[in-house]
Amino acid sequence: MNEQQAEIARLESELAIRDQLVQQLSQELFRLVKGNTGFVPSPEMSEQHQAEMTALRDQLRGVEKQIDFYQGQLEERDGEVLQLRQTVQELTDRTRMLEQVVQELPTVYRQKFADRMAAVKQRVAEIQRENRQLQAELQSVSYRLAMRTRRSQRLELPTLEQDGLDGISLPSF
Repeated sequence: MNEQQAEIARLESELAIRDQLVQQLSQELFRLVKGNTGFVPSPEMSEQHQAEMTALRDQLRGVEKQIDFYQGQLEERDGEVLQLRQTVQELTDRTRMLEQVVQELPTVYRQKFADRMAAVKQRVAEIQRENRQLQAELQSVSYRLAMRTRRSQRLELPTLEQDGLDGISLPSF
């Protein structure tokens, strides 16, 4: 890019020098012709000047073509630079958005985890309530069973009357 700009600057300065020389030649010719009306340039000089002018015009056309070519390349590269800048801006915006998303991820995951844990905690609380209720029922049933067992373990022995001992013989030791 810098080489092209340097080449363009060199060619432009060369063109300016040639324009200046053509201008000086034109002024000199005008002065000579105006000052000396009887002066008619010799055909050899005129042909030499014509040849120089033709060569200078050809060089000028070549320089103009080079300038047009380089300007076309510069415009093309300016377009590419603009497109690349837009791409960089888009990628920068996308990067910022992704960085923001990454920074928000812990909060989002904490919230989702808390939402899931709320359902789990609620279910645990329900199970604990149900467990306490079942334990209370178990205690109640165990108590009633124990009471029934105690009643049924009491032996109902026949009651002996004092009068009835006469007919029963007890072993003696």
